Amino acid sequence: MELWRESALFRLWRTVSAWYEDSGLCRILRGIGAWCMGQIDGSRILAFLTRERAVTTAWEGSLLCRILSWIVSLPGRLLHAWYRAWRATFEDSVCARFVFALGEGTAIAESWWISLLWIIPFAYWDNRYSLFAFASLLILFHAGAMRRRRFQLDVAHIGFLPLVFYGAVVLGLLLSYRRGMSTRFFGYHTAAALCVLVTVSAVRSASDLKRLCAGASVCVGASSVYGVITRIQGVEVVKAFVDAKLNPDMPGRVQSYFDNPNTFAEVLVILLPLTLALALCSKRTVGRIVAAGIWIVGVAALLMTYSRAGWVGFALSVVLIVFWMRPSLFPLLIAACVVAIPFLPSAVWTRILTIANMNDTTTSSRFPLYEAALRVIRRSPITGAGLGSDTVRQYIKNFNLYRGRAPFVHAHDLYLQTWLETGILGFVSLLASLYWAVVRGGRTVRRSRPSPERTIACCATAGLCGIALCAVADYPWHYPRVQVMFWYLFAVGLAAVKVCGMTRGEVHSLTRPVPPWTRGGRPRKGKAASTASALPAAVPSGTAEASRTMRASETARASGTAGASRTAAVPGTTAPAGTASTKKRRHRKRRK
Repeated sequence: MELWRESALFRLWRTVSAWYEDSGLCRILRGIGAWCMGQIDGSRILAFLTRERAVTTAWEGSLLCRILSWIVSLPGRLLHAWYRAWRATFEDSVCARFVFALGEGTAIAESWWISLLWIIPFAYWDNRYSLFAFASLLILFHAGAMRRRRFQLDVAHIGFLPLVFYGAVVLGLLLSYRRGMSTRFFGYHTAAALCVLVTVSAVRSASDLKRLCAGASVCVGASSVYGVITRIQGVEVVKAFVDAKLNPDMPGRVQSYFDNPNTFAEVLVILLPLTLALALCSKRTVGRIVAAGIWIVGVAALLMTYSRAGWVGFALSVVLIVFWMRPSLFPLLIAACVVAIPFLPSAVWTRILTIANMNDTTTSSRFPLYEAALRVIRRSPITGAGLGSDTVRQYIKNFNLYRGRAPFVHAHDLYLQTWLETGILGFVSLLASLYWAVVRGGRTVRRSRPSPERTIACCATAGLCGIALCAVADYPWHYPRVQVMFWYLFAVGLAAVKVCGMTRGEVHSLTRPVPPWTRGGRPRKGKAASTASALPAAVPSGTAEASRTMRASETARASGTAGASRTAAVPGTTAPAGTASTKKRRHRKRRK
């Protein structure tokens, strides 16, 4: 560190940075960025598109959310009751305390799990690994909930629309054309659902988010280094992956230890934004340098995959990150992209030009797949063919709906394939879930102050936009490991939004599930009111002042002065003279 600060390169960097901050170019770019942000803030179209709908805003306070939260948190509350009954026995056990500590650090265990699982080569990979990993993390999470009462599963911050999509997956299994074929794919979707549930529930701070980004960076570093090494050694040109007539000078496409170069590109599009977030928000300089180096190697490996959809998706994610984080640098980014065009390798430029070329066999061969998918939709628009690509393939084969030469594997489009497997409900709920996550992440980035959680929320949301665009021309979920990575990025974005809400005081860091018999924060007759509803009207629930009032109320309640604490804890107010505690003191004085 000291060597870097004393080096000539560091002094040059400081000089150039100081010159740029005082230059007219910097002022011009800041003015352009401020004008662009002003146009966006005043746009009625964007305000309509980014407005949160009534379904999503009313979810956290709805009766259904409280019922689901109460149901999923029931095992944890039962375990906590067991712990309270046998507290002395558990606290005297070293093994029990060790397991409790592991459970409270579920986010750390998850980062290690994904860093170990996602570097397994394709030849040794088993799709059951993901289900086993996240099921074990769920058990570990309940071990932490056994000692900490408020360490509960968080359904409220997952949202209503992802739950609807999982319900569509269940219906796709029940209404499947071949239910036996669909059972295996239901396990893949369940593993992805457990990934979202555990990730959103386990993350409680910015350090947890950094650990999850570090786990993703391990996968990016290992796969990218291996891909670059194989490129140096030489990669064989596979005719199924490239049109040799239109790309005569293109070398073999790098696929690292995955089975397909497009799959490798999709993995990088998903995980590279998290690596960039780690490089931007890491506290130590060594961590920033390592994460930045991994990101650069990953970008180089992405170029070597020659995946056009991957390039477009990654470019969109970078543009959104710059646009949300530093709008003043947006014109400079566009200028840099234009200047970099002459320096691109000829094979890369030729590959880019074939994006809209219908004579390319890798592009034209997809239209018969789209036509077959549309025939299935016309035949069964409500329920689809059934869950799983094998079921869809068998359905198309039995009804003779495919007219192409190459065998039908999948629809080569995530959204069409989702409609084929889960029907119109799954199609609509998937689009709505992605739209809701992007809108919520963008609004959080705009409202929050600069912080690590804001940076991670920005990068995760931008990466989700990138892979969503990439999925228009490909089907990332064909490999269940990539499907879990897709939902992992989705969950990290939701968790970052949750932590940003904690920082702003909109949500509590440790939330206890509200009993389902309450309605709108007010209990029905005969039921005890929650702590948040017992706050005075002068203190809004969800603020930092409310949390201090809650702590003061609990302390006073334990000492027998709960009546006076609810008002005495609020600044500018005093306890009324007629409280129950005051009357008791007067009565004791009279008896003496």
